[in-house]
Amino acid sequence: MVVPLTDAQWARIEPLLPDRTPRRGDRWRDHRQVIDAIAWKFQTGSQWVHLPAEYGSWKGVYTRLRNWAIDGTWGRVFTALLAQADAEDDVDWVVAVDSTIVRAHQNAAGGRKKGASVAEPGHHAIGRSRGGLSTKIHLAADGRCRPLCFVLTPGQANDAPAFEHVMAALRVPRPVGRPRTRPRVVLADRAYSSRAIRAHLRARGIQAVIPEPADQIANRKRKGSQGGRPPAFDREAYKRRNTVERCINRLKNWRGLATRYEKTATVFQAALHIAGIFIWSAR
Repeated sequence: MVVPLTDAQWARIEPLLPDRTPRRGDRWRDHRQVIDAIAWKFQTGSQWVHLPAEYGSWKGVYTRLRNWAIDGTWGRVFTALLAQADAEDDVDWVVAVDSTIVRAHQNAAGGRKKGASVAEPGHHAIGRSRGGLSTKIHLAADGRCRPLCFVLTPGQANDAPAFEHVMAALRVPRPVGRPRTRPRVVLADRAYSSRAIRAHLRARGIQAVIPEPADQIANRKRKGSQGGRPPAFDREAYKRRNTVERCINRLKNWRGLATRYEKTATVFQAALHIAGIFIWSAR
């Protein structure tokens, strides 16, 4: 079922969008209509050419999506909504980190390398494996199952190397002072149990709630007293790690995010930001 913006959501989003009168050219089409059209596309997973007539030309809608993806407008609106929520003390800083793989449709392959934006990676965040083409979404979610940041890699990439990139992408501006970049607690599964990740969190004063993997437990038992103490682990706190899985489920309710159809990582990440905008504006 397609869910357009409500009046309450639009009231939060409208002040954050660019002026409808650009420096050159005619006045832009109504922003709300365009955002609803983009949401229809990604919620249904349909092709652009099937955009309903009431939304107007699909080419104009896609051009707005692409241009605002390249200049960072979608990311700025997403971050501004996070900042509003944080200013109202509505962000739960017990953060869970995880990743999910999405299959890339064959139409997503073949993105041009020449003429791409500076931020666009050469591999377009698409990898090849036995399962075919895929993209991996690395993300952090707050304690209320809402996304805080996204990082895209090819589907075959491991989770641990992307962890520091996820933490670096977690930046929530504040009215005064530096942006908030440090959660109180980070919850993660065994894929993030390396010593480097634990040291990174410890150096930043962040509590790590990450279970010890089975091979490390067996190795420590084999070495006996010389194997060292196991890392601290709060089992009760770890029960909240499902918040990131529930956040992923909310995102994948949008069929255009559960399967990737976009050729460029820039546009696909913009679609994730738009889904995040819908989630945070509905709080």
